[in-house]
Amino acid sequence: MGMPLELNTMIVTKGNEKRVTDNIFQIEKKGYRLYPLDIPLNIHKTKNGECIGTAVVRKVEMEQEKTIVTYELTKLHSTN
Repeated sequence: MGMPLELNTMIVTKGNEKRVTDNIFQIEKKGYRLYPLDIPLNIHKTKNGECIGTAVVRKVEMEQEKTIVTYELTKLHSTN
């Protein structure tokens, strides 16, 4: 049986991100998702919302049908 896998080229937070340290954040997503590592990606609050910043994914962990993404915020365009 196959495993569903989604490839993402932007980070959509929906306000669920958690700060780990100064500029390091984590977000937990349902399902298995791949993100490019060490490449700047746009951050959006919603899928169709405007870009609120730029981040670099440092770590992706997948288990039990969820993905935990650890990323470093490199640029913030808006706090809203």
